[in-house]
Amino acid sequence: MLESHISEGDLDAALRADVVAGLTATPKRLPPKWFYDAHGSDLFEEITRLPEYYPTRAEAAALESGADRVAERTGATSLVELGSGSSRKTLLLIDALRRKGTLDSFVGFDVSSDALAAATAALSLRYPELSVSGIVGDFTEHLRHLPSGTSRLVAFLGGTIGNLLPAARADFLASLRTQLAPGEWLLLGTDLVKDPATLVAAYDDAAGVTARFNRNVLTVLNRRLDANFDVEAFTHVALWDAEAEWIEMRLRADRPMRVELPAVGLSVDFAAGEELRTEISAKFHLSGLAAELGTAGFAVSDWWTDPKGRFGLSLAEAV
Repeated sequence: MLESHISEGDLDAALRADVVAGLTATPKRLPPKWFYDAHGSDLFEEITRLPEYYPTRAEAAALESGADRVAERTGATSLVELGSGSSRKTLLLIDALRRKGTLDSFVGFDVSSDALAAATAALSLRYPELSVSGIVGDFTEHLRHLPSGTSRLVAFLGGTIGNLLPAARADFLASLRTQLAPGEWLLLGTDLVKDPATLVAAYDDAAGVTARFNRNVLTVLNRRLDANFDVEAFTHVALWDAEAEWIEMRLRADRPMRVELPAVGLSVDFAAGEELRTEISAKFHLSGLAAELGTAGFAVSDWWTDPKGRFGLSLAEAV
C-alpha cells in the first residue's frame, strides 16, 4: 500500500523552480535529485558496481558487522527507511530485527512512486508476515507524514545526507527529530573524510560512467523542459574542496553557448570554461557528525565503520 504526498505536477513544478533559481544564480547550480530519471537510476546502479566506487560496498560491510548490534540496541518494532528501497542493506536490517523478534512493520519513504512500489512489493513477497507500506514524498518536506509509533528505527543510508548543504542538513535533522519520540532511533550512513585521490576517483571513474550520469541531468532538462543543451559539449568535473570537506561534481562548458529553455521562458548563456555545479557530497568525521546530531536533539549511542574505515554508521537516539 502506497500513500502519496507528491504528484507528477508537484515534481514538475519543483523542477521548474529549481532550474530557474539554479541557472540564474552565480555560479550556476542544479540539485542532484534531477539526475534520477529511469536512465539516470540505471547509470547510478552501474556506478555502485565500479571498482573505484567504494561507498556502497563499504557501507554494506559495516552494516553486515553491525546489524545485530542495531537490533539489540533498538528493539525496534517498526523500520522506516528513507530512500534505498529493497536493497541488500535493507534486508540486512530486516533480518537482524526479525532475529531479535521485535519487528512487525516496514515503511519505505521515497520520492519515486515506481521505485517504491517495486520495493514494497518485493519486500511483501519476501516477508509475508511483515506489514509493509510506502510513503511517496520528499524527505526534506514530507516527514510529518511518517506513521506514528513509539519504537521506531529510521534508517537513512547510502551517504545521501552528504548531498545536503550544511544548513539544509541541520533543517532535515531537526525536522526528523520533531517526528520521533524520545528513545526512538536514527541509523545514519555517512562517507568519511579520506585521501583526496580515493575520493575523486570514486566520482570520476576510468570508464566514464559517472561522467555519463552527470551529463544525464542535461538530458532530463532537454526532455522535460524542451531545452536544447548540447549534452556532449559539457565536460564532467569532480574535485575535492578541502575546506568544505566535500566532493563537487560540475559540468564545464567546452565552448560559449546560449541554451534555450522555452518551458520556463529562460535563455541561459554559458562562457567557455564556465561550470555548472550539479552535486556536492560531503564527507564526515565522527566528531563533527556527533555535533550536528546533538544540535538536532540526537545522541550518538554507537558508531562503527567498515574494516578499512572508509564509511561510517552512526546509531543515534532521540533525546
